[in-house]
Amino acid sequence: MIRNYFTIAWRNLRKNRTFSLINVLGLATGMACTMFILMWVQDEVSWDKFHTNYKSTWQVFANRNFNGEIVTDNAICLPLGNALEKELPAVKSAVFTSYPETHVLELGDKQLKKTGYRAGAHYFDIFSWEFLQGNAATAISDPDAIVLTETTARILFGKEDPIGKVLRLDSRFDVKVTAVVRDAPSNSSMIFDFITPYNYSAEAMQDWVNSYTNLYVKTDEQVNTSILEKQINELISRHSSNTNSTYFLHPMSKWRLYSDFNDGKNTGGMIEYVRLFIIIAVVILLIACVNFMNLSTARSEKRAKEVGIRKTLGSDRKQLVLQFFFESMIIALMAFLIALGLVFLFMPAFNVLVSKQLPMPYTIPGFWLSAAVIIVFTGLFAGSYPALYLSSFNPVRVLKGTFVAGRSAVLPRKVLVVGQFVISILLISATIIIYLQIRHVKSRDMGYNPSNLISIPSSPEANRNFSVIRQEMLNTGLVSSVTRTSSPLTDIWSFTPAPDYEGKPAETNMIVTAMGATEDFIQTTGIRLVAGRDFSGTPADSSSMLLNEAAVKTMRLKDPLGMKMRIGDRNFTVIGITGNVVMASPFRPVDPMMILYRPSNPAFINVRLTDNADPFKALAEFGRIFKQHNPSTPFEYRFTDEEFNNKFITEELISRLTNIFAGLAIFICCIGLSGLAAYTIRKRFREIGIRKVLGASTQNLLVTLSREFFILVIVAMLIAVPVSWWGMQNWLQRYDYRVDVNIGMFILAGIAVMLLTIVTVCLNALKAVWSRPVDSLRVE
Repeated sequence: MIRNYFTIAWRNLRKNRTFSLINVLGLATGMACTMFILMWVQDEVSWDKFHTNYKSTWQVFANRNFNGEIVTDNAICLPLGNALEKELPAVKSAVFTSYPETHVLELGDKQLKKTGYRAGAHYFDIFSWEFLQGNAATAISDPDAIVLTETTARILFGKEDPIGKVLRLDSRFDVKVTAVVRDAPSNSSMIFDFITPYNYSAEAMQDWVNSYTNLYVKTDEQVNTSILEKQINELISRHSSNTNSTYFLHPMSKWRLYSDFNDGKNTGGMIEYVRLFIIIAVVILLIACVNFMNLSTARSEKRAKEVGIRKTLGSDRKQLVLQFFFESMIIALMAFLIALGLVFLFMPAFNVLVSKQLPMPYTIPGFWLSAAVIIVFTGLFAGSYPALYLSSFNPVRVLKGTFVAGRSAVLPRKVLVVGQFVISILLISATIIIYLQIRHVKSRDMGYNPSNLISIPSSPEANRNFSVIRQEMLNTGLVSSVTRTSSPLTDIWSFTPAPDYEGKPAETNMIVTAMGATEDFIQTTGIRLVAGRDFSGTPADSSSMLLNEAAVKTMRLKDPLGMKMRIGDRNFTVIGITGNVVMASPFRPVDPMMILYRPSNPAFINVRLTDNADPFKALAEFGRIFKQHNPSTPFEYRFTDEEFNNKFITEELISRLTNIFAGLAIFICCIGLSGLAAYTIRKRFREIGIRKVLGASTQNLLVTLSREFFILVIVAMLIAVPVSWWGMQNWLQRYDYRVDVNIGMFILAGIAVMLLTIVTVCLNALKAVWSRPVDSLRVE
């Protein structure tokens, strides 16, 4: 019987090649899109799962209350880790790490600038890195040890055994290689080139005030986190008088997907995009299945006699249902094989698009299980309605020739078409709003001029020779000004309580960001100076500060110029007010900021090129100057505007993916619509001929044939426009700085779908409209 099902199904598919091609192409495209999306989703949800202690590792975070505003960060005071291990039995291990640090590794003439961490003694007890040489127990037990990744070791030592070899760190310290670990996988929250011990003083281990380290703890998998968090806060209150911070545990399972916090609450993160694309994957597959349903039921009259004869010869409904299901399963299997080829063909381009290295999934058992689920789901879902509908025909009416497909066939088909149009309008609306939001934020006034501004990481040697470096840069004629800062202009590295000043409200906690800078800061960066003056480099500047407008507003200062501010035991004078500068997230309001004159050991040299300077020539000159006066450190640079644009990587990735998959979804809709329109027009072929004989024009015929689909689009717009507006308004709420949307944007998306529908229907109708009436009237 199964062989008979297969034979009949195959004959039917070959007999109706156009119908089969449309269904296979639509399903194959839908399946390929679904597989691409699910591979991306699988990579996102797999982050950090390779660690043995994945379910029992937590990072300590703090919610800090500053004047009613809750700010969440992961900066923790150094002594907390040891205290947790000693005083809380639920904590099995605790380890603190630095934030990522860049250092120069030297071996003879080789210099590598690499990024790594300083880590506490229990680092390798908590995190499961694969050791190629050495072992976790002794890797960082020596204060002068260094653990290298496989790639870093190979670049430095080639095929030589690196264990026991000595490297020079930043031309200042000697470190000995104690172990080599495999490179961190791409789905790791920690990417590093080396690990060194976190060496600290006894005095630092008593500092419960300053917070500047990451803290990770390992517990039992069944630990009660609420109780443990309460114990952590009680422990801190015994050692510190800081009452404006509340500490909590953030599990490793949420580091990647749930990284956003607002007002002290976890508000999501990448998980929102993961959910979005899971929905898109399901929607695209459903659209392809709907095409199959529509075309199958539209062809019901052609299959009616077949059903009638089969029932007359003794076939029951169950056998007919199985027959039609078998046909849909064959189409689904054929579509899947084509989809596999599409995945193989476009995988390299997809990896470039998503900036990942997703492997071909053919060797992964879970992939084939998922593939089987997709094939069965597609075959059963796509074939369900056609099978149940076609098998229900009355054989007597069919064989008498009185059977006509009525509302029971047409109405569900219209509902499915409307559903496709609704989804198309939703996807087009999403792509428009995401694009407008990114463009809106990119066009935001950043508060400074990033064009022709280059940031060069400094070093102790470069700082010592800065006067010479600066003068030689200016002598090139390609540089208009130079300044130095303690952090890049595109990031915030320091948060601190607001300084004390006369009139400061009592018992008020205010947090401000801080940056150190040197002379010509305003001139070089292009920041707008609202009042006062720039740093001039005179000794008087050592007690000077600048405030931005957000700080003036937050601190409620009426006439800040010349005001005295106190930070710790030092007094400062406000010499200038700057405009607000977007340094952190461009989607958020600008933070209050103070800029202090700090010429000692700044981290970056910022260079403003002249308007007509050739950047490539300038960089070549800078490389020569730094090689001469800073030979211990490889020359590196960053264009500030490019660094700023990197803040949009996630949003632009989501925008590109949404555009592509929305386009493919609409393409699948058009395939199905084209097939449905072609079949509908074929049924009305004689009607078209009669209308032409009676004097109907081409325009009238096209309007008549497209009217049905036009009405369906109008219905879809009435459903989709308010739903799209509501959904995108909710999505935009996650951004403080966002574009204003109006319902006209969504009506525009509906009109785009309407035009696309009319074009598709008209292209299919033109052949029938242009044919001679005699050809259609000769039928029968």
